[in-house]
Formats: sequence, structure tokens, C-alpha cells
Amino acid sequence: MSSEQLAQALVDWIKEKSAGAKGLVVGLSGGVDSAVVAGLIKRVNPESSLGVIMPCYSNPLDEEHARLVAAAFDLEVKKVDLGPTFDLLLNTIDSGLEVSKGDLATANVKSRLRMVTLYFYANRLNYMVVGTGNKSELVAGYFTKYGDSGVDILPLADLVKDEVRELARYLGVPDVVIDKAPSGGLWLGQTDEEELGVTYAHLDEYILTGMTDLEAMNRIQILEKNSEHKRRMPAIAYKNEVYKNY
Repeated sequence: MSSEQLAQALVDWIKEKSAGAKGLVVGLSGGVDSAVVAGLIKRVNPESSLGVIMPCYSNPLDEEHARLVAAAFDLEVKKVDLGPTFDLLLNTIDSGLEVSKGDLATANVKSRLRMVTLYFYANRLNYMVVGTGNKSELVAGYFTKYGDSGVDILPLADLVKDEVRELARYLGVPDVVIDKAPSGGLWLGQTDEEELGVTYAHLDEYILTGMTDLEAMNRIQILEKNSEHKRRMPAIAYKNEVYKNY
């Protein structure tokens, strides 16, 4: 399937899944995944698509790149600075907490605050929240539970990272966004591959073929196993199972 065909197929899929909603909203991170989603939703709903930029002690380049994407697609943008809310929440939970490299318990608060913000706009406008997760991230569990996974639909969830980049080039995403090192923006200097401990090239190869570099494959399998709970609905205590031994 060509990039043109894939783009049209995803546009049609989003139209079908968002039937009944007045519009679509996406969080604009400055990365390639959100850029591709921005381009798709603008094609689906040219008059009622919204990108929300939500810095939270973020790299200023992230907002710059997000605005480049918005300009490329003529997408309406709202900016919500979540820094003060982040500080207030952390100080309320436990005074003195600071975000540091690898402190996921604290850093993931950013992702969850962004989810809340997107759903505020979605509920207020009767829009649907369009997620940006790709297949590489989903397999590795590289997403925040009830954070960036808290969405209504995931149009890129069956595309590996390299397929997303190809689609980005077709849609006209700025090169600086396509070529930058992927980052979840959880802390300054953070990159996806450093945190994952594996490259997207190896991750994509494993997903598409079932094989890759042995060390990388072992790492991916550990990531996939340890994150299984993130890809499932919460366990339900069914009465017939819970009470069968009583």
C-alpha cells in the first residue's frame, strides 16, 4: 500500500470511528506521531480539528516544532501551560518531590495531566480525542497508563515507527520534526531509545519479522512481557470465578 493509499484509508477509518462527534482533538508534542495525526484529522474534519500544546517544563523546541506542524496543516491551536498545575499537585501529594531522570512516578504525572486537559476540550466541544501511539510503542509498553493511552481512537497503532515517518513525509510534516530523536518529553534530554534500551530500528524489525539482533530481541521481549498489563482492561472479578471454591 502506498503512502497516499494509507493516508486515505486512515482518513476514512477516523471518519467512521468519529461519527457523531463534532470534531477531533490531538495533543501536539512536537514529535512525528502527533504531527501525522494532526495532518490526518485536518483532512477528516478541516473546520473542527484542534491541536493542544501542553508544555510542562518541556524543551522549548517541542513547542516550536508543534507550532511548525500546526502551521503546515493550518490547524487551530490552544496552548495550556501545565507547569503550575504540575507543581501544585506534586506539592499537595508530597512536599519536596522533584522530577529527576528516571523518576517515572513523578514524570508520568505530566502525561496524565495532558490526558485530563485533552478530555476537557473534548467534553466541552463534543470532540473525540485522537491518540498518537504507534505499534512500536504499544508492543514495548512505551506509553503511560491512563496518560497518553487515555484516548478514544488510535489510528497509528498498527504502524511501526518507520511507517509513521514515511507517512509523515507524504503528508508534508516538516523535516525537522521527522528527523529529530523521538522523545516522550518526560524530562529534559530524555529520548525514547535511551529509556527503552533498544533502537526503533531493532524494535520495528522485530515486530515486522519476529527477528532482530539477539540482545535487542531479548530486551524487547522483556519490555513486552512487563507491560502486558498496560494493554489490557483492568481485571474483573467475575462472580462465577471468584466464588467457585467457596
